[in-house]
Amino acid sequence: MAEFHFSRFILAQAKKYGEKTALRFKSLKNGEWQSKSWKSFGEEIKMVARALAKLGFKEEDKLGEFSQNVPEMLVTDFAMYANRGVLVPIYATSSVSQVAYIINDSGLKILLVGEQVQYDKACEAQKDCPGLEWIVAIDPSIRFSEQCKDMSMYFTDFMNLGASEELEELVEQRRQAANEQDLAAILYTSGTTGDPKGVMLIHEGYNWAMFNHEQRLPSLSDKDVSIAFLPLSHVFERLWSYLCLYTGIEIVINLRPADIQQTVKEIKPTCMCSVPRFWEKVYIAVKEKLDSYPPLMLGIVAWALAVGKKHNIDCLRQNIKPSAWLALKYKVADKLIFSKVKRTIGIENGHLFPTAGAALSDHIALFFRSIGIPITYGYGLTESYATVCCYDYTGYEIGSIGSIMPNLEVRIGEDNEIQLKGATVTKGYYNKPEANAAAFTEDGFFRTGDAGYLKGQHLYLTERIKDLFKTSNGKYIAPQQIETLLTSDMYFEQVAVIGDQRNYVTAIIVPNLVALRKYAQENNIPADNDDALVADERVYKFYESRIAKHQANMANFERIKKFTLIKKGFTIEAGELTNTLKLRRAIIYQKYAAQIDAMYESSPETFVVK
Repeated sequence: MAEFHFSRFILAQAKKYGEKTALRFKSLKNGEWQSKSWKSFGEEIKMVARALAKLGFKEEDKLGEFSQNVPEMLVTDFAMYANRGVLVPIYATSSVSQVAYIINDSGLKILLVGEQVQYDKACEAQKDCPGLEWIVAIDPSIRFSEQCKDMSMYFTDFMNLGASEELEELVEQRRQAANEQDLAAILYTSGTTGDPKGVMLIHEGYNWAMFNHEQRLPSLSDKDVSIAFLPLSHVFERLWSYLCLYTGIEIVINLRPADIQQTVKEIKPTCMCSVPRFWEKVYIAVKEKLDSYPPLMLGIVAWALAVGKKHNIDCLRQNIKPSAWLALKYKVADKLIFSKVKRTIGIENGHLFPTAGAALSDHIALFFRSIGIPITYGYGLTESYATVCCYDYTGYEIGSIGSIMPNLEVRIGEDNEIQLKGATVTKGYYNKPEANAAAFTEDGFFRTGDAGYLKGQHLYLTERIKDLFKTSNGKYIAPQQIETLLTSDMYFEQVAVIGDQRNYVTAIIVPNLVALRKYAQENNIPADNDDALVADERVYKFYESRIAKHQANMANFERIKKFTLIKKGFTIEAGELTNTLKLRRAIIYQKYAAQIDAMYESSPETFVVK
């Protein structure tokens, strides 16, 4: 472990793989796919490392990346590590005030920006950031503003600063001096309340994260192809991409999230990490397609799903060899149904699809596993270098969030809080002594803020503790559980559950307008005006029935008694979502205070259209 270091390992991989493709990506100029070999990747890292030194970049200096996913980010990452610098990723969707806060809190000197929108925000933010020295623009079409032009340069010009090898000796000295205790990155949590906190990640944690995943997921190999879909500013995608590079896996960089469906179909990846919402949408689309089949085919689908469950869940999951007869039936089911579903999505080559970041409904996990799509559900935090636990190849339990990763200690503390200890747990938050004191127990365990329980090595998540609320009747409600249940329905896009210190549960619901308009047309409800549509009593009754169906097995006090349908969804720009798409409940409650109060003005038995 001691000899391995992120400042050096890409160069070793470049020697090993040479002209083999390391990265694939779409050009910002023409949108065409391009490839970067391992050799080129290594050479560019050397150039950028020298360019940083040329700009006077010192050991422990900070550099920020404010961009959508582009290959220049990964090149810069490892050039930074070669200089013993500290990386500060910033979500591409961050506001000017968020960017300014992170620049000042971390003390970064250089900021890479992706496209014009990020450049303009960075230029605006720098007015309040005296420590920022350079803005480096990745997109060559960015127009520099008058106020920032003297501190702006294009990435190609920046990289060319390192064309000469005059500073190679200095960079090499830094590379050789790099050690496990060096601060590698500060990743700012998106923060559902208050200012974001900078999570400090050191190289020792990186090293152990690679080693632990190599032990847990030994089937990964340099034959795999992975799409980088989630933002590289997110710990999940960043550490997964690092694991891909560590394993020699080709990374295909998806520039824009909206393009992911087309990218998957074009690339046909073997791997891709994503959040559960991606799979929820895939599930809804697949189910809608399957449900449209004629009765005979519906019968075949039901038979195939039953066979898939017996083969993959009842047998393979429990390390039991299926009988020859069951194996034959599964082969038929795969040919008739499963393989067609996979080809439609673009994942017929699927090997491993990690998913985490939110709750995944059990029935969705069961569905995909039954049809042979290898979703690997897990749980982790920025503070735990991503993975705390995940499904194993066999023995995983549907309903759990997987089994504990190697070399990590997990216990259940007060209020059923999940607590962590190990090399892959942060040492603390940057410049936040009070937050650090609150984040750790006296014996050194990190408090996750998530509630759960253990059964052997299997971890079960019940709720985010700070999201739990208690009704005025003293009943505890886990809103995320209800929200996850409803958003697996094709007619629900977003749900915010309400009820803290109230006498019953309500919700603000954003419908899937595409699906709702189709339903309305089929049921002779005017669908040409969305405002009128969400206010229509027949639509309200329709949603009421779907909620009742989904909550049928929940306790009466957990059931939504009233709800408000709104046309416009919750957004990052409006402050209602974090950059990782988590609800900012306080903002939502404040913004929709009038609608919420109206839902509590009369008896819960009186349903009214809002």
